[in-house]
Amino acid sequence: MQVNQRTLSREHVFSGVGLHTGKVCTLRLKPAVEDHGIVFCRTDMEGRPTIPGRSEYVTATARGTVLSRGEASVSTIEHLMATLYAFGVDNVLAEIDGPEVPILDGSAYNFAQSLSEDRLIVQSSRKRVFSIKSTFEVKDSASGSYIRVEPHNSLMMNVTIDFNSAVLGVQSASFDESTNFTVEIAPCRTFVFLHDIVQLLKNNLIKGGDLDNAIVIAEREMSDQDLSEIKTLFGRESSKSISGGYLNVESLKFENECARHKLLDLLGDLALSGVYIKGRITAFKPGHKINTETAKKINDMANEIINKPSIPQYDPNAEPIIDINGIKKLLPHRPPFLMVDRITHMEKEMVVGIKTIGVNEGYFIGHFPEEPVMPGVLIIEAMAQVGGILVLSDLEEPERHSTYFAKIDNAKFKRKVVPGDVLVIKLTVTAPLRRSIVSMHGEVYVGNTLACEADMVAQVIKNK
Repeated sequence: MQVNQRTLSREHVFSGVGLHTGKVCTLRLKPAVEDHGIVFCRTDMEGRPTIPGRSEYVTATARGTVLSRGEASVSTIEHLMATLYAFGVDNVLAEIDGPEVPILDGSAYNFAQSLSEDRLIVQSSRKRVFSIKSTFEVKDSASGSYIRVEPHNSLMMNVTIDFNSAVLGVQSASFDESTNFTVEIAPCRTFVFLHDIVQLLKNNLIKGGDLDNAIVIAEREMSDQDLSEIKTLFGRESSKSISGGYLNVESLKFENECARHKLLDLLGDLALSGVYIKGRITAFKPGHKINTETAKKINDMANEIINKPSIPQYDPNAEPIIDINGIKKLLPHRPPFLMVDRITHMEKEMVVGIKTIGVNEGYFIGHFPEEPVMPGVLIIEAMAQVGGILVLSDLEEPERHSTYFAKIDNAKFKRKVVPGDVLVIKLTVTAPLRRSIVSMHGEVYVGNTLACEADMVAQVIKNK
């Protein structure tokens, strides 16, 4: 495995119909800077909204994986994600002018073939690699599916499928770091049982389905009426049942092509974990729902370790960077609504402030008389004031500007704040000041315990 992150050296363009929406879309894969990740951009929507290719943005898994953020969504991303993962590509801007990634021939081969001709660029930041530390399982009692994840020194995957099909039988497929993805996995096409097609159409799916982009499996010999229905569904004739029930293919690319395609889907869904996995994955009848649940669990476990925050430590004996008098010159707030006592650390894109919580704070009178607790909205306000100091201190005339909330997202409260606590408030810029708008991530600690965190957007306005 490559140690450092990688991106594309050039743009890759793919056009075609979406399997479920039936809409023709063009997908453009573009190089991206390090730590960008795989990000989809809906170029056909106002504001060109973006959706990170991460498990937390999964909103649907019926016959394909759907990512959504706000009003924007993009579906059937699994074949593309599997290819990027297999090639070790970390950072890509995937611009798409519609709601679904083109299905192409029902496999990942076109993606893989194009990327195999790209001299990928090695970047300076390290990959996000996560080693599985302990065994766990994700199960779906309704379908009998399960995915077992175990510690191992590299990625190993084994998939078994059994749909009680006389045509498919029981199939297995494996993948590890020695597998030639382009040759052995990418060409394997999606498959569907003929008896499921009508139900899928009733559910408003497979509008772009075609006898050229899926293997259609029949459990019995086709009658003239069956063939007539296929002609109605797909708009053209089909040959009679061939190769023991494979309707539309002369021969399979592999005896276990369907199992290999399920492995392809699993790899693409696990890529949504946002990390390169070192572990043994054993899956029985995997599907997008259980796949993405597993990816989410791995993502959560990895974030606890890889993204463990750097907790600022408060030394009361150290001289503050900005004392209370300096704070009052930067902020218009005054007691009892001044929520920061001192600034202990400040860089271009990060600041740490301190707020000591005394029992004499006015809000404790009513919140609550018998159990004084600092209101969550005031903790958020304290974060905003510390962030405001960072932004305003970089302006030529800070006293002539004020900051105002524009948006608060992902606010989480982990611990009560009570009299006697010392809040260590850390704000990090996530999008620098541009056109009077700045974005920050805030964290509030009591000792080494995270009490609150939130993502905030503020607008800097010049006072009248």
